[in-house]
Amino acid sequence: MTPVSRVSFVGAGPGDAELVTLKALRRLREADVIVHDRLVPVELLGEARADAELVDAGKAPGRHCLGQAEINWLLVDRARRRGRVVRLKGGDPAVFGRLAEEIDAVRAAGIPFEIVPGVTAATAAAARAGISLTERGQASMLVLASATDHTGRASGSVDWGLLARAEGTLAFYMGVRALETVTASLTTLGRDPREPAILVERVGHPEERIIAARLGEIAAAARAAAAESPAILITGPTVAAASAPLSVRRVPAGAAAPADPVVVEA
Repeated sequence: MTPVSRVSFVGAGPGDAELVTLKALRRLREADVIVHDRLVPVELLGEARADAELVDAGKAPGRHCLGQAEINWLLVDRARRRGRVVRLKGGDPAVFGRLAEEIDAVRAAGIPFEIVPGVTAATAAAARAGISLTERGQASMLVLASATDHTGRASGSVDWGLLARAEGTLAFYMGVRALETVTASLTTLGRDPREPAILVERVGHPEERIIAARLGEIAAAARAAAAESPAILITGPTVAAASAPLSVRRVPAGAAAPADPVVVEA
């Protein structure tokens, strides 16, 4: 019998397996092949059928298990030969997940596909820190930006002047290596260096840490704490209410956000 081909691009969320949707779980349990990223929750892979093929396509800074062209070929090949393929991506597949390239490959091959959204790192990090990303009268704009380009260098395509003037919340993905460049670009062009900021490392994982400081000092605080990828930087007026001290804090996975807000001294 010819297999029914379909590629499902599924969001695995930021690290907490309980944050996935019911549809994501159903697709994982139905899949003949699961092609997954490096940081997806291990518990989700445990939902696969015993006879499902699991392929680690994970990328790490400076190391690639599979190139993008190889991943594109793999999705098409497995869909044709095996049938139902899940491309399991960390966070939300449509947010800095190179989704468009993979869709183009699947569409060009004439294979049906679908996108199953997931919780992205910015919303998960805000939830863990106990803050809102928007607030009436203070933050009516939310900007999701990549701090680095495809080479790992500070992004040259970002309009730093626009972000420096934006009256709202800024969330920078993939920002650890470029943190000093990001914060210096914003403050040099007019964003208040005293604005509260947090860097949330390994959102939703057991090793999650929240580093809180002023925008002008967060890079030094992260360096002192030896922060590593993956981490997301969030800055803006609502961050002052974050449930973390002005230091490094570990938040146990599954725990509620602490009640005490950040206190940033003048």
